[in-house]
Amino acid sequence: MSTLGIVLGVLVLLAVLGVLWLIATYNGFVRGRVRVDNGYAQIDVQLKRRYDLIPNLVETVKGYAAHERQTLEAVIKARQQAIDASGVKDQAMAENLLTGALRQIFALSERYPDLKANANFAQLQEELVSTENKISFARQHYNDVVTGYNMLLAVFPSNLVAGMFNFKAREFFETEAPSERQAPKVQF
Repeated sequence: MSTLGIVLGVLVLLAVLGVLWLIATYNGFVRGRVRVDNGYAQIDVQLKRRYDLIPNLVETVKGYAAHERQTLEAVIKARQQAIDASGVKDQAMAENLLTGALRQIFALSERYPDLKANANFAQLQEELVSTENKISFARQHYNDVVTGYNMLLAVFPSNLVAGMFNFKAREFFETEAPSERQAPKVQF
């Protein structure tokens, strides 16, 4: 085999390897994007569960704390804003407002012992706490897959493929309320 044949063979092999790398990198971006979309869908499933529980909770509280109308209306309004939110950033902000409104309802139970003792309220409260834990886990999972995807977008040489095929970084599902970022104060 001549030197020219060897050089051509090496060039063809390099071209084939380059194409295979390009295909593998592109497919990695597609898999990452699907994981991110799935992670967001899992958050959405848990949020839907939360939205479905809230009207029952509000109705239960109404019977015991009828004059707490502003608190109940704030929860209903926050729920609707959360349902109507679109995009990761808007959804995160709306969820923060809803979480604050739900805390106000649970604070009402401290003022109304009969409400706190109500089995239906206790069950709804437990379901909401369980759902909040699931939402928290889903947010963590989503942010983990977004981190992996965004890192793949940023590192060389895969960032070249990302630019060629217009893959974009995704937003994290973050807490916007400064009070939620601070550690709670514990006093004895």
